[in-house]
Amino acid sequence: MLTPAIRALIQLDDRVFLGVVLHSVVWSALAFLVLAAGVVWGALAGFGAMGRGGLPGWWDGLMAGLGGVGAALLALVLFVPVAAGIASLFIDRVADAVERRWYPGLPPARPAPLASQVWDGIALGVRVLLMQLVALVLALLLPGVGLALGWLVTAWAIGRGLFVPVAMRRMDRAAATSCYRRARGPVLVQGGLLAAAGLVPLVNLLVPVLGVAAMVHVLHAERAGVQQRAFVPGP
Repeated sequence: MLTPAIRALIQLDDRVFLGVVLHSVVWSALAFLVLAAGVVWGALAGFGAMGRGGLPGWWDGLMAGLGGVGAALLALVLFVPVAAGIASLFIDRVADAVERRWYPGLPPARPAPLASQVWDGIALGVRVLLMQLVALVLALLLPGVGLALGWLVTAWAIGRGLFVPVAMRRMDRAAATSCYRRARGPVLVQGGLLAAAGLVPLVNLLVPVLGVAAMVHVLHAERAGVQQRAFVPGP
């Protein structure tokens, strides 16, 4: 169960891994710079439309500061989902690097269409965000138990969200979904480890790349298991 995560960590010094992490961080940072500018501008414009009514000059500064705080809070909540969505666009790069190192005899994979990759990236980001919000609500409503339930639903979201696109490199969506059902246990374990890592600042930036690498190992372990079961003689 821990082998996929361990192998992903071993390969963390791979230039491809580091390049994808850098790309996801840079693009996420640019997205949040635009978001922060929009929030601050919206705060100033909104309060300006209401009329200043003779308020002192520091009012604009206060509104800009509140807008900045709002943008920072949004960034705190959205950074991991956005980074996960962006990193998912590089699934092929990470998966190819893993397969070159650990499974050199495989035939070339079939990359998913760009539109499908973009859609899966958006779906993954939204799923992670929703699960984070569910986890937060559960943790507030059910202290202790809610935290565990929140971790579990986040583990499911990250695990399934990464495994199916990885599997679709070598099979169609229906077969990938079926493969996920068979490998649900290992996928959930990897998702749980990733969800826990996502709570650690800076480490959470590595979660998408490590997650893709781990799911590649889970996929090939499941496929190897299917082949072994197919060759087991009957009674």
